[in-house]
Amino acid sequence: MNKSELIDAIATSADLSKAAAGRALDGAMEAIKKSLKKGGIVTLVGFGSFYAGKRAARTGRNPRTGENIKIKAAKVPKFRPGKALKDALN
Repeated sequence: MNKSELIDAIATSADLSKAAAGRALDGAMEAIKKSLKKGGIVTLVGFGSFYAGKRAARTGRNPRTGENIKIKAAKVPKFRPGKALKDALN
């Protein structure tokens, strides 16, 4: 499912126009990004939690030249599914 298909599904299930559903989805994604950037956790009960994890600095290898390179530490978005979502899949 891509973004436009998700917007269609939201519009149908919430009885909204596609434009309103698109704005709602964009607003939700923006709120999640802002919260993660501040180091917060976004928990949607029954669905799961979005949080910012840390990736340590490490040494990698350039596949083209074979030379070792340093990869900086980074914050990465992570998702932990909730019980209801896990149960829905099994």
